[in-house]
Amino acid sequence: MTDFHVSPAGDDSAAGTADHPFRTLEHARRAARAAGGDVTVHLRAGTHVLTEPFELTEDDSRVVYQAFGFGTDAREEAVISGGRVLTGQRGPDGTWLAEVGDLVTRHLVVNGRRVERAGVDGLPGTVRRTDTGYATDVALDWRSPAGVEFVHRGVYPWTEARTAVASATPDGEITMAQPAFGWAREVYNSEWDGHGSKGLPEPTRVENDPAFLTPGTFALDRARHVLHYLPRPDEDEPHVVAPVLEVLVRATGVRDAAFRGLTFADTTWLRPVSDRGFLHYHSNGFHDGGAIGRVDVAEGAWLTVPEEPAQIPAAVQLHGTTGVRFEGCRFTRLGSTGLGATGGADLVVRGCDFDTLAASAVSVTGTRKALVEDNLVGHVGLDHSGSAGITFLDTEDGVITHNHVHDVPHNGIVAGPSRGGTRITHNLVTSTMCVLADGGGVYLSGPQGDSSRNGAVISGNVIEDTRTPYNFGLYTDYGATWVEVEGNVVARADNTAVLHVHPPLEHVAYRGNFFDADPVGSDAVPDGVTYEGNTTIADPAGLAAATAAIRARAGLLTTRA
Repeated sequence: MTDFHVSPAGDDSAAGTADHPFRTLEHARRAARAAGGDVTVHLRAGTHVLTEPFELTEDDSRVVYQAFGFGTDAREEAVISGGRVLTGQRGPDGTWLAEVGDLVTRHLVVNGRRVERAGVDGLPGTVRRTDTGYATDVALDWRSPAGVEFVHRGVYPWTEARTAVASATPDGEITMAQPAFGWAREVYNSEWDGHGSKGLPEPTRVENDPAFLTPGTFALDRARHVLHYLPRPDEDEPHVVAPVLEVLVRATGVRDAAFRGLTFADTTWLRPVSDRGFLHYHSNGFHDGGAIGRVDVAEGAWLTVPEEPAQIPAAVQLHGTTGVRFEGCRFTRLGSTGLGATGGADLVVRGCDFDTLAASAVSVTGTRKALVEDNLVGHVGLDHSGSAGITFLDTEDGVITHNHVHDVPHNGIVAGPSRGGTRITHNLVTSTMCVLADGGGVYLSGPQGDSSRNGAVISGNVIEDTRTPYNFGLYTDYGATWVEVEGNVVARADNTAVLHVHPPLEHVAYRGNFFDADPVGSDAVPDGVTYEGNTTIADPAGLAAATAAIRARAGLLTTRA
């Protein structure tokens, strides 16, 4: 075993020892490659600032990157950051101003906390949509229209899009960036109860102009290259960090590597303010210019959907890796998804904390034997309200177990169509569906294997406080097939579960679950569903007593400080 040390106060000409550490991760990577075999790189306390993504390949296999002292009381706080410290000064009106040159960011960190972009709810006046954007009969006082971003919440009940303004005139004529605005006419096209809609409605929120500033918010004037931050009353000299990188770590083809006890922080994601926009559909999926399909959801009701949606990228990305582990890490203040994996096998994410993220905590696509266990996930989806806490798509033998997912804007845990073997067990899922509608605490859709031998299991989960109207605490949807739903507890939801969906459920069994209200359709169980041995207890105290054993086993395995 070979050990190297890296410190923000180190020197890349040093030996990389504990007393004489390297300064950069890049130099430590080169040293680890030269050493070969099993290598541990110890990150010493401080912020390790990256100026470009930290790229790992197959040559970086069998290397552990960990905080110095990991696993002991002497563990040091090592942060891998994609941010850049800004220097500025207060203007006459008290606004803190920094000249940023060609820097573009959608995020800001002040005194260690994520701050919101300045914004207002909707457009003023009487608004109409035009062929190229919008018009209002109220004058606009925007100072930098070309940097303004529109939020369109609830295009579909589960959808929130973002598009960029190309230009605007003071008299209220707004031209939207293309091709996003044109694409939206095909992406969002529906008929429901005799009412049709096409394209983007007027924005529900308008963000990123200095005219919108309130204490504790910021705006980037892209035309003049000046960042504006209006300090809160208790902030004398703000320490301001602008997230610059979109990706912190990208590992491709790596085998048997690990990250332990590290904090990944301070990234942005610029796609929503680009000309292509962020035309969201469901969870982390968005339209990127491919084919559009049509889905019939009921008699006479239909909507259009992207046939091959792209996925929101992650700040830490794995592509085709095998045996990579994340243990005891923290993912925070990130402008997209925290950790994303595509392909590969034997991923382990254990004992990590995910908070203050623009999109999901963990997104796994096409991976075999991924294990996501004992993680604390909360306050995610801050920019992209359709994002789930944890998402599995097209996985095989994937396991999501003993996590606590809380305070998320839509689904808590999502499992899409899989190659079989999905297990969602003993999770505590609380305060989900806080923003958008039509989802659940645990949401599973599509085929799950091809028989009971390799179907999905949703077992031993406790799902409480599923908040928005029209939700289902435990939601098997859209042709879910070969699913066992057993021994779960659902309380305080708009609806506890639903048995009648389109396309219909097939080979789905609900057994031994506890609800505080009967699931929708349990009085007329459809042919594809087995519903037996379930218990409804409306009294909260009675339900708590009857489910004490299930509750005791759900949630985190380890106590967080």
